[in-house]
Amino acid sequence: MAVTFTLNGKATTVNVDPQMPLLWVLRDTLNMTGTKFGCGMALCGACTVHIDGETARSCITPVSSVEGKKITTIEGLSADGSHPVQKAWIEEDVPQCGYCQSGQIMSAVALLAKKSRPTDADIDDAMNGNLCRCGTYQRIRKAIHRAASLQAGG
Repeated sequence: MAVTFTLNGKATTVNVDPQMPLLWVLRDTLNMTGTKFGCGMALCGACTVHIDGETARSCITPVSSVEGKKITTIEGLSADGSHPVQKAWIEEDVPQCGYCQSGQIMSAVALLAKKSRPTDADIDDAMNGNLCRCGTYQRIRKAIHRAASLQAGG
């Protein structure tokens, strides 16, 4: 079945099983490997992408459900790592192993799109469900505050 959607600003059509998870379409069919497989049950957040601006766990999202929608992956934030959240992540030395980071960043971007100056409680709530095996949660929170400042011109 052909499914058409916008991926990182470009019209995209794939001819795959309509029940195939979006994660595998992105990684295996479209070679967009920035989105990671973690648990396969929408519990860890490693596979987080944006669908029409909202966070979604791509491991449980059938590709047929994104027909006509706008998908943004980590690759779609910026070609050179210049997105404020990506810059803040680097400036705060957030990544260790890095495996969860694309999902963490995508969740942070969605939060900042809704709340330009989030509180610690806002951050904790928005990032809940994004697991980091390395335990960089404090640096993640600090990076989100830094990204908010960068987006505000600071």
